[in-house]
Amino acid sequence: MPALLKNTHKNRGALAEQEACDFLQKQGLTFLARNYHCPFGEIDLIMREGEDIVFIEVRLRSSTLYGDALESIHKNKQQKLLKSATHFLQKQHWLDKVNYRFDAIGFTNSTIDWIKDAFSYE
Repeated sequence: MPALLKNTHKNRGALAEQEACDFLQKQGLTFLARNYHCPFGEIDLIMREGEDIVFIEVRLRSSTLYGDALESIHKNKQQKLLKSATHFLQKQHWLDKVNYRFDAIGFTNSTIDWIKDAFSYE
């Protein structure tokens, strides 16, 4: 992980997403898509765990001065992710056919944190 934090700002996000993807695959999830773009925003990773679709937000912080990485996923970002996930599911014709959840992977210093069901529709 230390190499992840030493790379340029431009590459750090892509490296964090790749490391998160590798980590989740080791946990048994199956990769479906990366950086899904739509009019509402972007989803970093989309994976499958069993029959469930998992939308994953990846966050990176090199310092905890302003909180850890996961604390940076504010309500506005959550709303964009929810709308983007709905767009993805509609496009795949899966909206009413699959279970899904929103997870978060946070890299703070040299620590990786995975929160399942980090947020949901209220």
